[in-house]
Amino acid sequence: MKLINFSFKKISVEKTADSYKKLNLNTKINVSEISPITLEFFKGEEDLIKVKFSYIIDYAPDIAKIELNGEIILAIEKTLSKGILEAWKEKKMTDDFKLILFNLILKKSTVKALELEEEMNLPLHIPSPTLKNPKKKE
Repeated sequence: MKLINFSFKKISVEKTADSYKKLNLNTKINVSEISPITLEFFKGEEDLIKVKFSYIIDYAPDIAKIELNGEIILAIEKTLSKGILEAWKEKKMTDDFKLILFNLILKKSTVKALELEEEMNLPLHIPSPTLKNPKKKE
């Protein structure tokens, strides 16, 4: 499986409160479409599949929301792509494909979300790395 393209189609961030009391962060990935495509410039032996997704971070209760919508184009072996498209007819994904796909979405979307959180002065949705003094005992 090869990544041909990853692009965001919608980037939305809205902050509705400045108080973070009782903050509860919820992260969700939704896949809305998996479909075969053709591109004139691509002459590989694999099939091309387009995946539409959304990555949402909800700062509850009603504090903020980040929503990233995008598309991914993947080149996949013909035998695998047939199984992926068959499973999607019932809005399902094979476990192997889902793992690869969600990791790819997380990798790209997390970086963009961190950037937006910094710009909007929101708490980071993942812990920031920190250094500790090895000589100091806690």
